[in-house]
Amino acid sequence: MKKLNKFILKSYIGPFILTFFISMFILLMQFLWRYLDDIVGKGLGAAVITELLVYASSNLVPMALPLAVLLSSIMTFGNLAEHYELMAIKSAGISLVKIMRPLIVFVIGVSICAFLFSNNVMPYTNLKMATLLYDIKHQKPEVSITEGVFSDAIEDYSIKVGRKSRKGPMLYDIMIYNHTEDNGNRDVTLADSGTMIITKDKRYMVITLYNGTNYVEEVEKRRRWNEKEYPQRTTSFKEERFMIDLSGMDFERSDESLYKNGSGMLNLSQLQYATDSLITNYNNSANSYLSTLERAHYFKKIDFRNEDSLWYKKTELPTSVDINIDSVLVAMSQSDRAGVLSYAVQNAREAKTYISQSASDFQSRRKTIKRYEIEWHKKFTLSIACLLLFFIGAPLGAIIRKGGIGTPIVISVLFFVIYYVINISGEKAAKMGSWPAWLGMWLSPMVFAPMGAFLTYKAVKDATFLELSTYTDFFRKVFEKMMKNRTFAAIVKFFMSEEKKAKAKLAAELERRKQTLFNSFNSNNSNGNG
Repeated sequence: MKKLNKFILKSYIGPFILTFFISMFILLMQFLWRYLDDIVGKGLGAAVITELLVYASSNLVPMALPLAVLLSSIMTFGNLAEHYELMAIKSAGISLVKIMRPLIVFVIGVSICAFLFSNNVMPYTNLKMATLLYDIKHQKPEVSITEGVFSDAIEDYSIKVGRKSRKGPMLYDIMIYNHTEDNGNRDVTLADSGTMIITKDKRYMVITLYNGTNYVEEVEKRRRWNEKEYPQRTTSFKEERFMIDLSGMDFERSDESLYKNGSGMLNLSQLQYATDSLITNYNNSANSYLSTLERAHYFKKIDFRNEDSLWYKKTELPTSVDINIDSVLVAMSQSDRAGVLSYAVQNAREAKTYISQSASDFQSRRKTIKRYEIEWHKKFTLSIACLLLFFIGAPLGAIIRKGGIGTPIVISVLFFVIYYVINISGEKAAKMGSWPAWLGMWLSPMVFAPMGAFLTYKAVKDATFLELSTYTDFFRKVFEKMMKNRTFAAIVKFFMSEEKKAKAKLAAELERRKQTLFNSFNSNNSNGNG
């Protein structure tokens, strides 16, 4: 039995490692394609790009690991069934469950490792990746001069080059707008030729211009603002050299503390603490909101003892608690009534504004709480996904009896896409607040758990429900039973006889047309000979 367990494990571990790295490579290429525009042309070093890919790879494990478990399970048991090894093991009295036992233990270990990875490693890599990706997106592009196009890569300068030498660093027909003083296009330099060389430490660009002219429009400050004149100062030169500071082009790292409280950057205990704190703050804010709404808007008190009150001099308020509002309004003069109604409308508008602002705030708070709750459940769903997809892949491989890569890839991708779509739909419903967070995140496991149990049961019973012959034999037996019924048999025979008659009639019509064409052909030949 130990040799059998080692044989099963060796047959499984190889495809598992292979499919995992293939899945990671495909998903990583998709990541690069997505962020290609943010990475290319920024002058990033190989170390920065490698660091980003390492962090991105850890973020792709939740997708690659379940897919690798599913695909390798189908491949392993498909190969065993295709080469009759599975049948030979079963003939020795060993059930499929016992054959799967070492792999069940192995996948449980993989699931535990996946949970530890999701809880301890992914928060760290998510923090690093979010910070690094933000810095890359906000990194200025490297200095690149294109012929005939104004380049704004250098801050406070706009440079255009008419032609670049193919043999050296020489540039021709140079135009430079200097915007360092932020006063518009009033400082322009034109030159026949020149060079632009970046120093070795990449902190400065040395620009040398030959045979050019500086055009500067100066503002006279003595005149009024609407009477300003712009005298032009023109300076010609044979050679001019100046330096531009490129220190702002350096790649700078942001402070990671700005992102450390994000839902994806916390482990299980931190998420639980953050969720409890958010719920407590939400309840306190809700109680404060209800108290403020009741005190300041719904039951707004007016001090009737104040002699400047609108009603005091002209209306005697009843001492009873119950007040007939209609009678009070009727007793007022028209101007006082208008003032009261205007005051009531103003209070209603203030209450409406307060309610709408509070509703937006509470909605944002609920979304934040949902996001943290969803992330808490995600820590477990990765592990459960690996286990469930194994109990789907292993029985499927034993049933379809196809190894290799072709058929297993098609089936595994189909099941994984279904799993992923259900998972994304549940997560979206949870984020929108339509479902509780636990229901949205555990929807796909709840759907696939019965499916895995059903497939395992069928594989243990050596079911062949995925073979085409199973369904053809079923319909053949049903048809034979139905033919025993005289009425049904008579109807079938009638339609079969009608079909034979139709075929005979069609064959006769075709023969007649064939004979007609043959006679017409002979007649034409006879006329031609005549």
